[in-house]
Parts: sequence; structure tokens; C-alpha cells
Amino acid sequence: MADAVTDTVTSVPVAVIGAGPAGLMLAHLLGRAGIETIVIDTRTRHEIATTQRAGILEADTARDLVNTGVSDRILRDGYEHEGVELRFSGRPHRINFKELVGESVWLYPQTDVFTDLADARNRDGGSVHFGIRNTEVLDITTDAPRVRYTAPDGARHEIRARYVVGADGSRSMCRDLVPEDRRVRYGQEYPYAWFGILAEAPMSAPELVYAHSEHGFALISQRSETVQRMYFQCHLDEVVDAWPDDRIWETLQARVAGEDGFQLKEGPVLEKTVLRFRSFVQEPMRWGSMVLAGDAAHTVPPTGARGLNLALHDVKVLAGILVRALGSTGDSALDDYQPRALQRVWRAQNFSYWMTQLMHAAPDGSPFGLRRQIGELDNVVSTRAGRTYLAEQYTGWPTNTLG
Repeated sequence: MADAVTDTVTSVPVAVIGAGPAGLMLAHLLGRAGIETIVIDTRTRHEIATTQRAGILEADTARDLVNTGVSDRILRDGYEHEGVELRFSGRPHRINFKELVGESVWLYPQTDVFTDLADARNRDGGSVHFGIRNTEVLDITTDAPRVRYTAPDGARHEIRARYVVGADGSRSMCRDLVPEDRRVRYGQEYPYAWFGILAEAPMSAPELVYAHSEHGFALISQRSETVQRMYFQCHLDEVVDAWPDDRIWETLQARVAGEDGFQLKEGPVLEKTVLRFRSFVQEPMRWGSMVLAGDAAHTVPPTGARGLNLALHDVKVLAGILVRALGSTGDSALDDYQPRALQRVWRAQNFSYWMTQLMHAAPDGSPFGLRRQIGELDNVVSTRAGRTYLAEQYTGWPTNTLG
């Protein structure tokens, strides 16, 4: 379709493929610097706003949303968590982030982050197009890349830009534009999945609860005073319809049971999903005039709550680099992006992998493996060094502490 007639041609410094939080935050930050963008996405705004995803924001991520003028709603509607609970061998162990590292995290769903960013783009006059199709990214090895797409009304449009940013998620088409013989993809598949639910019930705990048991992992999270998000480890081929509400609650209660008598507050299950996850990184994160950001370049298992935070860190770094590239520094400014982004990406991959193997039961696990795992958990919660390590990793690394 590259030679098809277009109805409009628009020129902007930066075209962004993907209107999730990463793409919208990049457009917001560039807009504050006086740089115009056009953002496009195949999904409708409603689709993105109603797809349930991560809910934990690092301290710096929360501050950036407020301090850059996106919204202060996180301070009104979010929940500040000053710690997290690890449960194993029937006992609870709280990791106090504030005491250990002086930081906290915020429970604030990704759907709300998206809504805040989309509203901010609309408020600031940003150009965002949802529900488009037939996207083509052309000429990325030149200094005049183009993006073509079909709008919902059938009109065909072309964007001429200096740079294109692929922020189009874990099924990215932009990442495939890097030639196969010039890219490297690193990955790790996991032999289990999460069975996730949204339940109409009161909060069972004030902070997240990570539970380890011989039967598998469970995560007790929250969404609001009346709706909760919970997960338990399941088989990769689990069938959602095989799990009536009573079986779900029986499984979750068994995973968190302990000598303290802790029990979950139950209610009707509103939504059920099976979530498979993997670790993935593609290098390079730049090809010609195109750069990748967020899940288009890397994904992590959800255990360590790094995915959304990593994506927003990518674009925080990238925004400053694009300002330089479009200014006096020129194209060479982009050379700084990959090393700065990947340092944090691989740290996050390590932490997410560590948390995943720490908390989950291996499908082919042995009694030795289970006892060793409990020994590792005991090492984490019983030593200040262990607790501090988890707190530092979980609350995130300030941007200025990395290269």
C-alpha cells in the first residue's frame, strides 16, 4: 500500500506508533519541550482504557506524572504503599520500604494512568488518533521516514517525520522493521501462568501480599475499596470456564492460609483471565530514524511490577535525547539512548526473574527445591541486607543513579 493515494500529508518532528502510556507520555514530555508529535494506535480509546493491566507505580514514576503536569489524580485516588508482605511457611513478613530505603510505591491501575495521559493530551491540544488500521512505517533508514495509516472514516493519511518511535506494545510491528540479520532477541519462557480475577469484595489487606506455598504462588492486590485484583499460579493450558467462583476462592484461600488466621474477603468474581508471561529483550532499540520504547523492545514477567515503570522510564530518557537530536546535537544524540535504557532494562529483567523463581512452585520441583526456596525467602526477610535489596529493587532506581 506504500504507493496508494493519500488524502492528507502532515509533517511533524516525531511520529509515535502506539497510544498506550509510553507513547502518550513521550508525546506529553515532548510537547512540554515545544516539539509537536502525532500519535496513532490501532486500538480504540475505549479498548485501551478497559484492558486491565499493572497497578504498581515506582516512586519516581508517580512523581513524574504529577510534576510534569499530567494529573495529580494519583494523589487523590491512588493508594500509597509503604511496604509489601511476603507470606511463606504459614507466616507473614512485612518489608517496610519507607524504613529501609525512604521510598514507597503507589497502587494506581495502568488504565487510570492511560486515562490521565489521554486527557492531558486532549487538554494540551495534542494529536492522537485511535482506531486506525493499515499502518505502514516507511524509509526508516533515511532521515525522512514516513508513516501511513487509514483512519476510522476510511481516509488515508501520511505523516512525514524526522523520527519515528515504535511504542506499539508486546505485539509490535515496529520491532520487526529491524532486519532479522541485524537484531538479537533474548527471551525466557516460563512453565506456568497466572489465573487472574477481578472480584467485587472489600480489601483483604492494606498492601500487596505475595504468597508462596507448596501448591504455588498467589498475589493479593487491590483496585479500589470495593473491587480487588488477585492472581494464583496455574498451568499454561488452564481453561477459564473450568473455574467456578467457589473453586477460585478455595484455591486462593489455601495459598494464603497461615498460622495468623489470615483469610481473604470474598465476593462475586467479575472477570477471569489466564495470563502467560515471558522475559524478552530486543537489541538494537534503534534502527536508522526509528527507536523502540516500552514493550515493543522488552517485556518482563509481572511478578516484580516493572513493565509499566520500565516503559515510562524509556520515554523519560528518550524525550530528553530527542530534544537534543532535534536541536544542535543532531542524530548522534540517539547513540545515548540504547545504553541508558538497557542498563535499567537488564536490571529489571534480573529482578523480575529473581522474584518469579523465588515465589513460584516449579512444576517439576523436588522436596529439596522447595526447602531451598524457603531458605532463600528466609534469607530475604530475616536479614536487613535481604530486605533492603528487595525494597531498593521494588521501589525502583532513580534515573540519575543509572548511566
